[in-house]
Amino acid sequence: MLALFGIALGIIVIMAFADPAFLKGSNFRSMAFQCPEFGILSFGMMLCMISGGIDLSLVGAANLSGIVAAVVILSTGGSPGSIAAGTAAALLVGAVCGLFNGYLIGQLQIPAMLVTLCGGQLFTGLGMAITKGPAITGLPEQILVLSNGTVGGVLPYAMLLFILIALALGFLLKSTVYGQHLCLMGSNPTASRYSGINNLHVTLLTYMISGILAAVSGILILSHYGSAKSDYGMSYTLLSLLIVVLGGVAPAGGRGRVSCVALSAVILQLISSAFNVLRFNSFVKTFVWGLLLVVVMVAQSVIQKEAYRFLNIRRKNYEKNHQQA
Repeated sequence: MLALFGIALGIIVIMAFADPAFLKGSNFRSMAFQCPEFGILSFGMMLCMISGGIDLSLVGAANLSGIVAAVVILSTGGSPGSIAAGTAAALLVGAVCGLFNGYLIGQLQIPAMLVTLCGGQLFTGLGMAITKGPAITGLPEQILVLSNGTVGGVLPYAMLLFILIALALGFLLKSTVYGQHLCLMGSNPTASRYSGINNLHVTLLTYMISGILAAVSGILILSHYGSAKSDYGMSYTLLSLLIVVLGGVAPAGGRGRVSCVALSAVILQLISSAFNVLRFNSFVKTFVWGLLLVVVMVAQSVIQKEAYRFLNIRRKNYEKNHQQA
């Protein structure tokens, strides 16, 4: 956690010297509006990776949920009631997408990477079939409030939602039976099954929550653009993976902290904003995201191996001293 704070502070200090415009309040305000879109997706990725799986369908589910919300809103007149109906429909679509993934992974034992990769293509294809290609526009202006409105003129609604979801997930992982079962299943699915945990139920619930979080992100994207399309936020899958790995979630499963993932999302937003201030193009940004993901995973692997080696040395020394005594 302290290392992540140090990274965030280091980025701010470096950018303060590189371009003082980075420290403007308007820039930080813009970051607070943008971060929740992929930050909430990262929470879904975090849960799936703690379970020992992965969810590469998040962006597809998010866009499909946003498209369904837009269709419902426009077909019911665009009133505040229709916005609520569209939001409910989006959350339902996200839950169904997650249950679809969870059933194939938990019941049929198909690898999560294959299921969610294919699921993402399926959800994107369904979205394209609904929109016929172009974006769905003409949404009421009230839909923009979530992405552009603030609490007291300071805290964006989207950031408030991000914080509330982080707190709820932190409680879910630390203080509920589900959180304990999730971590145990991710660490050792065989042991969790023999201890009486229903791995299928845990998997279904995990991917359903991930799908709902994708739907929430889809609603934010819909609010941000004022339209719905099947190819919005296509880089968010890579960003979510990078955020989760940088946040210390074990790729093999069983371990992860919501606070670290949330801070990692802020760090990635700082880096993205730095790229914008320095006028890097999107191709350079994508290359850097991929490079960072590789570097972080290699560093995490090296640190883990060194930690195991250190513990083994200490254990052998203890056994040797104990035998001599």
